[in-house]
Amino acid sequence: MKQYIIKKEQKNIRIDKLISELEKDLSRSSIQRMIEEGNILVNGKKVKSSYKVEEDNVITIKKEEPKEVDVLPEDIPLNIIYEDKDIIIINKKKGMVVHPGNGNPNGTLVNAIMSKCKGSLSGIGGKIRPGIVHRIDKDTSGLVIVAKNDKAHINISNQIKNREVEKIYIALVRGVIKENKATINMPIARSNTDRKKMAVNKDGKEAISEFEVIKRYNGYTLVKVKIKTGRTHQIRVHMSEIGYPIVGDTVYSNGKNPFGVTRTNVTRIFLRIYTPYNKRKGKIRSTIARIF
Repeated sequence: MKQYIIKKEQKNIRIDKLISELEKDLSRSSIQRMIEEGNILVNGKKVKSSYKVEEDNVITIKKEEPKEVDVLPEDIPLNIIYEDKDIIIINKKKGMVVHPGNGNPNGTLVNAIMSKCKGSLSGIGGKIRPGIVHRIDKDTSGLVIVAKNDKAHINISNQIKNREVEKIYIALVRGVIKENKATINMPIARSNTDRKKMAVNKDGKEAISEFEVIKRYNGYTLVKVKIKTGRTHQIRVHMSEIGYPIVGDTVYSNGKNPFGVTRTNVTRIFLRIYTPYNKRKGKIRSTIARIF
């Protein structure tokens, strides 16, 4: 446990930003999660990530003790789209969790690639996320890039961080969208009423999604969505917020998405990551050998 007393020159700084400057080993997202869970307190009380510290505030940080977890290789079939000595791109199926976590100790993509790659994976993600450069939700299908070495991991991570890589999704939404294309710029944070959900919140993180209509149907629209940021459930939250929830998404449709169990027995979310795309060099699949 650590404690900091806020000095005069530190006041009026957001607590999550200040902690990220004081604790270099903690990411901004992990700091915000610790604040939400009560592991970072101000004068012994919980605050929001947007809280601006005051002089003489006492900040208490309770760091989580690392847990030793053995992630075992499992012989799980994978749909491999591309592979070379540096990376492997997998078409993840709906329902598969990317890496082990609470309630999902095995049967994950990580378990499968550990069996496939037999130890040749980037170590940057640690024991739980070896080789994982980015992730997609359990109920979203599509392409996931896995790095086989640290150099590949760093290069691809930097491309994503610098927004050189676009993540393009395809989604079927309820309702007929009139606009051919539009940009949704709405900040997203953890829901105040249901901590398992995300929601649009003025105090949340910046979240930008761009969509373009591919085809309109009777009561539904097929759209292509590019995300400029990578917030949890970003597309699902944004499309629901503007009145066009994704088909099959029972979490963010507010009970107004009849397509599925009541009509066609569809039990999945109609959201798929189409392709990671490098704006300077083209699709990652065709140019990955040249990015290092």
